[in-house]
Amino acid sequence: MKRRRYSRLAPDHHTDPAAVRRATAASALGNATEWYDYGVYAVATSYIAAHFFEPFENARLLTLATFAISFLARPIGGLVWGPLGDRLGRKKVLALTIIMMSLATVAIGLMPAYDTIGIWAPIGLVLLRLIQGFSTGGEYGGAATFMSEYAPDNRRGFFGSFLEFGTLGGFALGTAIMLGLETFTTPEFMSSWGWRLPFLVAAPLGFIGLYLRTKLDESPVFEEAQEVPAADGPAQDAPGLFALIGRHWRAMLVMTGLVTALNIVNYTLLAYMPTYLEQQINLPAQEGLLIVLVGEVIMMACIPFAGAASDRFGRKRSWYFSMGGLALLAVPMFYLMGQSFILAMVGFAVLGLLYIPQLATITATFPAMFPTKARFAGFAITYNVATSLFGGTAAYVNDFAIAETGNLLVPAFYMVLACVVGLVAVFFMPETAGASLRGDDVPGSVGSAVAAGSPAERALELENQPDQRTMTAEQKAVVVDDVTAAIVEDGSDPYWRDH
Repeated sequence: MKRRRYSRLAPDHHTDPAAVRRATAASALGNATEWYDYGVYAVATSYIAAHFFEPFENARLLTLATFAISFLARPIGGLVWGPLGDRLGRKKVLALTIIMMSLATVAIGLMPAYDTIGIWAPIGLVLLRLIQGFSTGGEYGGAATFMSEYAPDNRRGFFGSFLEFGTLGGFALGTAIMLGLETFTTPEFMSSWGWRLPFLVAAPLGFIGLYLRTKLDESPVFEEAQEVPAADGPAQDAPGLFALIGRHWRAMLVMTGLVTALNIVNYTLLAYMPTYLEQQINLPAQEGLLIVLVGEVIMMACIPFAGAASDRFGRKRSWYFSMGGLALLAVPMFYLMGQSFILAMVGFAVLGLLYIPQLATITATFPAMFPTKARFAGFAITYNVATSLFGGTAAYVNDFAIAETGNLLVPAFYMVLACVVGLVAVFFMPETAGASLRGDDVPGSVGSAVAAGSPAERALELENQPDQRTMTAEQKAVVVDDVTAAIVEDGSDPYWRDH
C-alpha cells in the first residue's frame, strides 16, 4: 500500500442508484430536446431559405447566418443563467431553460413566411433564434453540471456520456423525422407546410423534459456546498464575473481551446453536413440525410463505451486520441465523401467515431475544471463564449469558404486546424477522472480528494498534473507535508491507519 503525497482519498459518498438514473434520464432528455431544436433547423435549411429569405440573394448563406446568430445570445445566457444556477440551484434554472427553448422552436414552425408578412418573417425568425440561444446558454452548462454532480466520482464518464447520447439522439430524431417526411410525402406537401411539422414536435418533448426535471431533487454536491461552511469560515458565495475570471482564468483559457476544437468539429459534422452533402457534394437530399442518420445512430451506440473507457484510462487520453485521429484523417475522409454514396457513409462514420471520445466526456471533463461554487458559471460562460465564436459560425464559415475558394476540402482543413489548437489545450488540461467534485478544491488539483486507483490519483502521485510541472522541490515538500497532515487528521486513508 503506497503513501499518498499529493492527493487525499475521497470519502465514499453514497448516492441512491435510482436517483442517479432519474437524473441521467432527465438530463439526457432535456439535452435531446435542445439539440433536436438545433438539428431540425440544420436539416431544414433549404425550406427555411425558400420561405424566409426567398427575395434575397444568397438565401442559403442568410439561413446559415441566422443559425449562427442564435450563438450570439449564448454568452449572454451563460452570464445570466450561470451565476443564477450557482446561487439558486441547478434544477430551477434547467426547468426554465427547457420550456423557453421548446416554445421558441414551436414558434418557428408557426411563423408566417415572407410572402405573407414580408420583412417581419426573417426578423421574427432571428428573434426566435436569439431566444433559443439565450436559453441554451443555461441549458447545456446546467445539464452537464447537474449530471456530473450526481454521478459517482469513478463513473462520471459513463453516466455523463448519456447527456451526449441525448445530444446525438436529438440530432438523429430531427434527421429521422425530416427523412420520413421527405420519403413518404410529396415535394409539394413539404414545401407548403410539411417542413413545419418537425418544429412542432418540440412542444411535447419540452413538456416531458420539464415534467421529469421538476420531479428531481437538487444536485447533492450543490446542496452540500450550501449547508457545509468552508474550513476557514462561513460558506463562500458564488463569485461574480470578475472574481471568477481572476481566480479561474487558466481553467477558462484551457477550456476555451478545448471548446473551440470540439465545436468546430461538432457543428461541421452534425449541423453543416446535411447542407454540405446536398448542396456541395450534390447528393440527393434523402441520401444525405440517410448518411447523417446512420452515422448518428452508430455514434449513439458507441458513446457509453467511450465514456466508460475515460473513467478507466483518463480524460486526457480520450481527448488526445480523438483530436489526433481527426487531425490525421479529416482530409482523406472528406475526400472519400466526395466519391460516392457508400464512401460518403464510410467517411462520415469514421469521422463520427473519432469524434466520440471527446463528445462522450464533455460532461465529465468541463464541470470538473471548476470548484462547486463557480462550476455552473465557469462552465456556462466559458463554453458559450467559445461556442458563439467558433461553433455557431462553423456552417457559415465552411459554406462561405467553399464558395470563395471552390475547394470542397475546406471543412476538413478547418477541422484539422481546430484539432491542433485542441491538442495544445489538452496538454494544459488537468486529469480529473476519479477526482471528487465536492468541497472548495479544484478537482484534480494538488492536495484534492480523488478516488483510489483513479487516473486523477495516478496523475497527481506521478507529478503529471499541469500545476505540478512548475513547482520547485521546496514547494513540493511543503505540499507533501500539508497533505500528510490533513490525511493523518482525517484518518480515512488505509496507509496511515496501518502505520
